Amino acid sequence: MYLSNEHKVWLATGGEKIYLEPSMANRHGLIAGATGTGKTVTLKVLAESFSDMGVPVFVADIKGDLSGMCAAGSENKHIRRSIDNMGIENFTYTPYPVEFWDVYGKQGLPVRTTISEMGPELLSRLLGLNDTQSGILRIVFRIADEKGLLLIDLKDLRSMVQYVGDNAKEYKLTYGNIAPQSVGAIQRALLALEDEGGDIFFGEPELELSDWVNWAADGRGVMNILECQELFQHPLLYGTFLLWMLSEIYEMMPEAGDLEKPKLAFFFDEAHLLFNDAPKALIEKVEQVVRLIRSKGVSVWFITQNPADIPDSVLGQIGNRVQHALRAYTPNDQKALRAAANSFRTNPNFKTEEAIQALGVGEALVSVLDEEGVPTIVERANILPPRSSMKAVDGKEIQAVVLASELHDKYAKEEDRESAFEMLQEQYEEQEKAEQKAKEEEEKAKAKAQKEKEKAAKKKTTRKKSSAFEKAINSTANTIGREVGKKLVRGLFNTLLK
Repeated sequence: MYLSNEHKVWLATGGEKIYLEPSMANRHGLIAGATGTGKTVTLKVLAESFSDMGVPVFVADIKGDLSGMCAAGSENKHIRRSIDNMGIENFTYTPYPVEFWDVYGKQGLPVRTTISEMGPELLSRLLGLNDTQSGILRIVFRIADEKGLLLIDLKDLRSMVQYVGDNAKEYKLTYGNIAPQSVGAIQRALLALEDEGGDIFFGEPELELSDWVNWAADGRGVMNILECQELFQHPLLYGTFLLWMLSEIYEMMPEAGDLEKPKLAFFFDEAHLLFNDAPKALIEKVEQVVRLIRSKGVSVWFITQNPADIPDSVLGQIGNRVQHALRAYTPNDQKALRAAANSFRTNPNFKTEEAIQALGVGEALVSVLDEEGVPTIVERANILPPRSSMKAVDGKEIQAVVLASELHDKYAKEEDRESAFEMLQEQYEEQEKAEQKAKEEEEKAKAKAQKEKEKAAKKKTTRKKSSAFEKAINSTANTIGREVGKKLVRGLFNTLLK
């Protein structure tokens, strides 16, 4: 709970109270532990504390149990015991200011981005493309930029890929070989993504992440809850979405340096999905973003079952750790357990490795950065109870919050302005018309030529017939002339003889 008089976040109680320094919160954090050990409670307590201190929050709700943050909590024996054992005074149940978001637009405001904003790197990962296919996708983006074609949704990208494939010979000298097989593979991957609901995610109006940096009238930071139960059924889409969001926040936020408290707090549940099967270049980019985003006042918290799920290069950037119970049944589990234990500063009062296995529900090993940025000695402690409801609210209550949102009119209705698909369709239609016109003119020219040919042939035939007739007449005339001549000669000769 955030205590304004001490300007610290009271997170847990062990031998003594454990506080998170707000000025060190942007050194990021990790909440780890097996299923059912209390990670969600820790997440809620931290999110509530950030909100109380006026820091806007984003949380990914995979199980659907974070929606209760918009409602006040209620008394039960477990919470009462925690309140009494920890000596919490003036504990009150309260609802928190919440905005609900949903990629599918069912349990929250729609979350959309454009193909261009996602970029070829994340899209290649999302589509499962190999290096050659990824290279062609980058060419597609480059040509779209050169031609001024907007890539907004999947139909834009499909049209652009088809265009590049159809004109591969034209672009070969500039960009290299564009194999039809690779173009076909990209098109098939786009169809598969569409079948998984990816077409819903890409479109406009696109999400402006600046809308997540918002405050309630009482000064508390607004909690942006992304409903992920359906999205989580498509792990690759979920993980890629979170990576895109982290990159966009990094680009959006200005440099801020060291602050008294973060400007924004992000909680990524099932964080291992960000890194599963991610290429080395992408992991390096995430590491860079995590390292640099702290100077922009953003606190990033990874929630996962085992710290080993996070790459060492990223894990090394995390200064605040809350480790719930881990089980070690296999050699790999035991190795991960030792690694988790070795990440803490040793407490001489207990063996860290043994303590991790013995933790009860709601208990955790906690180490945070002190005012100087030095990790504290690990403490075994109980996490404070949340003040909002632990139960999920029903769909009607969520819809009531969505409809009452000031952002509803901005995001509720989908837009479809002219982009690559429409422009290429128009180009194809004009090309088709031009080809049809050329074909018709060619056919007319052929018909005309044929007609003239037939006319010429007819004249030639007529002349041939005339010549034959004339020859026949002349031949007959000559014959008659010769016979007449002979008769005249014979007559004349006979006369002379007499």
